[in-house]
Amino acid sequence: MGHENYLFTSESVSEGHPDKLCDQISDTIVDLILARQPEARVAVETADTTNRVVMLGEIKVSEENAPSPEEMCEAARNTIREVGYMQRGFHFKTAEIDCYVHEQSPDIAQGVDAAENKDEGAGDQGIMFGYACNETPELMPAPIQYSHRILALMAEARHADREPLLGPDSKSQVTVEYRSGKPVRAHTIVVSTQHTDPNMESADVRKVIEPYVLQAMPEGFIDADTIWHVNPTGRFVIGGPDGDSGLTGRKIIVDTYGGAAPHGGGAFSGKDPSKVDRSAAYAARYVAKNVVAAGLAERCCLQLAYAIGVAEPLSVYVDTYGTGQVSEARIERAIRDTISLTPRGIRTHLGLNRPIYRRTAAYGHFGREPQADGGFSWEELDLAKALKAAV
Repeated sequence: MGHENYLFTSESVSEGHPDKLCDQISDTIVDLILARQPEARVAVETADTTNRVVMLGEIKVSEENAPSPEEMCEAARNTIREVGYMQRGFHFKTAEIDCYVHEQSPDIAQGVDAAENKDEGAGDQGIMFGYACNETPELMPAPIQYSHRILALMAEARHADREPLLGPDSKSQVTVEYRSGKPVRAHTIVVSTQHTDPNMESADVRKVIEPYVLQAMPEGFIDADTIWHVNPTGRFVIGGPDGDSGLTGRKIIVDTYGGAAPHGGGAFSGKDPSKVDRSAAYAARYVAKNVVAAGLAERCCLQLAYAIGVAEPLSVYVDTYGTGQVSEARIERAIRDTISLTPRGIRTHLGLNRPIYRRTAAYGHFGREPQADGGFSWEELDLAKALKAAV
């Protein structure tokens, strides 16, 4: 018998969090290059601190399509501006931006590139997980989905100038009470947000953000017993990279399932879709979501494993946590029969060689609406019918 009655907590961070800002800058460079050459190779990391941003990494792109360091620095500056940083210690106009991006190693390229006698191989070894459950309409775990939604609503209001007292940097955390394995109420809400008025106290901040918290939650999910912690340290005026340094890839649990499912350890942002850290994690989410959408299980976790330079996954493993309508072995066979999980197969099926990545780098890579230009294609439910037929 599983754990039936419990509390589970997940957190999210906003687009202005120093780590998330780095993720967005890295993905801005991915989009910049893929817009010019869809099958280019990109691996770019970013670091930020007080009025300083550094980009480093490697790319494989034709000479005529390669952006100059100046272009990459300008793209990073535009991202900082769009997020909204105009404070003395971190301002899009005055921040010093350095670019140390160089050509990809040919040793890596020869193992990954397709050749006459082999298909395109995985860009690295590793394990990737995908997960879905029926806790929310998006088939995501409730705590992470609601944590993202709170911050996304706050950011939308800030960008629309409806909440000028809010700054770009914020965090949320939602503790959900489960009964009989189902989410029933918000036990605790934590929101810490940067604010522009230094005289604001926690109670003042709560008045500003509470409507967005209530909007983010299902009706009745917050009750009189819900515990609130809003800016529990009191003052939060200095934020973003001026308050703390950031790095690409430090919020991988925020990016995925909030700790409700395993994580293979690889970050997404800054990587083109030949890197299975990214593309195979998207494919795993896509398949797991379609398994649940097909009614084959209430919860599904899918693990994929790859070796660098090898096309086919080394293993395909499914766990339905005792909720499956058929055996895991049958679902695994159906997955292999229904979709190609080679790097090329994934990129082709999901249309990943497009400039669609900056938008993924805040408020979660999963649980989002598929978009007309191919963004969040891994959230589509177009595989469910085929999977159901294949079992």
